[in-house]
Amino acid sequence: MVENSRDLVIAGLLRRLARMQQLLIVARILNETLDLETLLRYIVETATDLTGTEAGSVLLLDSKGEHLRFAAATNIKPSALRELSVPMENSVAGWVLSTGKAMIIPDVHQSQFFYVGVDEVLGFHTRSIMAVPLEIHERRIGVLEVVNKIGDRPFTDDDMESLMILGSLAAVSIENARLFQQSDLISDVVHELRTPLTSIIGYSKMLLMMDNVPAAMQKQFLGTIHREASRLGDMVNNYLDLARLESGRAQLHRENVDLNEVALEAAELMRPQAAERDIALTLELCAPACPAHVDKARLHQVLANLLSNAIKYNRPGGKVHLTVAPAGDQAHIRVQDTGEGIPPDILPHIFDKFFRGEEKEGQVKGTGLGLSIAKQIVEMHGGSIEVQSVPGEGSTFTVVLPLETS
Repeated sequence: MVENSRDLVIAGLLRRLARMQQLLIVARILNETLDLETLLRYIVETATDLTGTEAGSVLLLDSKGEHLRFAAATNIKPSALRELSVPMENSVAGWVLSTGKAMIIPDVHQSQFFYVGVDEVLGFHTRSIMAVPLEIHERRIGVLEVVNKIGDRPFTDDDMESLMILGSLAAVSIENARLFQQSDLISDVVHELRTPLTSIIGYSKMLLMMDNVPAAMQKQFLGTIHREASRLGDMVNNYLDLARLESGRAQLHRENVDLNEVALEAAELMRPQAAERDIALTLELCAPACPAHVDKARLHQVLANLLSNAIKYNRPGGKVHLTVAPAGDQAHIRVQDTGEGIPPDILPHIFDKFFRGEEKEGQVKGTGLGLSIAKQIVEMHGGSIEVQSVPGEGSTFTVVLPLETS
């Protein structure tokens, strides 16, 4: 009897030692990972693996402190994450974040804290849940959750210990990744702002230093200052827009709209720009309509950006063709141009932040953020955007959106 008890204790210690060794490996990987998206995905996958559960998620507090938003989840498509949130009141995650205490609910339907909203949207069936706070320097930034113990077994003390340790490691790693990302973005922004600022300072200084500046030269200098100041303003606005999108603070305001209407409005906005370069801008819309549940203003922003690029990087006298076509339960919106195309070596980077195609002499430089913003907006809608290009012949950008209506 004593020997059996001793064997059970030894077996328990060995299991705990194995878990601690696994957590040491996890800690090393977390410390080495600075890409936030990769880090969050690894955290939720590790959480489900350590606790033997069906799904896991990381919820982070929004900037206003009113809601917890899903930053990563094993059972939610990345495109759907941004639109899902959990209120602070009457939710497990809200209670855990508010109190700083872990929680186990063996049967969520017997709990006053379970928020059913997410299950209703996803069609998921949560039966049990365990959650721990993500806390760093006495500041709570979110919650780590796992749901549905495989086999519907009860959560154990070992499960709670593992999730608590992982939560402590994860909070530090998330904060480090955020700071690294912020530092990297600030560095990029400062670098990009330097060029227009240098031009503005240089030309304004020459105007101040020179006496009797000829009218033609004065007009040229002022034109350059105005152009660079406008570019600077666009860059700041785009950067703020991208920061809101990447942080999850930007939300979609969906409504039932006809995609034909959005395309037509974007095309009309860009016609003057096309006319200046003798570019023929044509449309091919679906009949009689192409209804979708989208954020009209945001989608207009995407199409206007794609059309602007198609005109800007086209040949004088070239063509731009905008198509809206249904394809099953999706809509395909294509912007096709007859420009010089995109070289294969830079095609994979076309949606990167601050990436710009080669500008010709006299061409106003872009901010390098438009396509990155467009990609973020399309993915928030649950869609995708891709580009195909043949050097010397032109490029085609295709936006694919789900034809969901509400």
